[in-house]
Amino acid sequence: MSRIAYDGQDAAAFAGTRHLAAAALDVWRAAVGRHLPPAQGLRLLDLGSGTGAWAKAFADTYDVIAVEPSGAMRARSEHPHVMIGDAAHIPLADASVDGVWLSTVVHHVPDLVRAAQEIRRVLRPGGPVLIRSAFAGRHDAITLFRYFPEAIRVLDSYPSAASVQEAFGAAGFTVAAFEQIPQCTAVSLRDFASRLRRAAHTPLQLITDAEYATGLARLHAAAARIDGPVIDALDLLVLR
Repeated sequence: MSRIAYDGQDAAAFAGTRHLAAAALDVWRAAVGRHLPPAQGLRLLDLGSGTGAWAKAFADTYDVIAVEPSGAMRARSEHPHVMIGDAAHIPLADASVDGVWLSTVVHHVPDLVRAAQEIRRVLRPGGPVLIRSAFAGRHDAITLFRYFPEAIRVLDSYPSAASVQEAFGAAGFTVAAFEQIPQCTAVSLRDFASRLRRAAHTPLQLITDAEYATGLARLHAAAARIDGPVIDALDLLVLR
């Protein structure tokens, strides 16, 4: 399911640096709540749950089922129960969940058409698929690419929003919403730079060592002179 084979180092870096602060999580919880209004007993599938930050964040609102293919990620999960599976093989019964959440996952899925069909199988009729992602061609609102422009070529190898819509359209889904959600990624650029770990970001892993070193120098130089919080905006694509 992944462009890279997540090992213990990757999972540790992800757990240590990619989890958002409470205020940023609240922004995304509110966005999801607009499309899947909380109600007792609603089941949300966190597909590609990684180290479990999103499953944990949604657990107070929904009955969360976490599915993750990487053993290293499952071992680091903050969610107590994680099932082995991937987007092509979801270990759930037909029509058994009310919504599906995929956060920064679609670029790891080798066959989006197959994934869309499998999601359609487990999703109850009318339920939303909520895809949080950095899509190809949409790097302008993401701080990482400002200082590592070499990584844009990696992002541009990701699925575009249009290609995801097409793949899911083949399984009968239509677009319900497409919006950018601003989040506070770090309290300052200095904090962002100090916590950055290459192993936690697929686009950084897939550039050269020299490109990474150059970008890191840019980032630390900017962090020494720029104040204020780091605000990024990722896309939320909602399909039904």
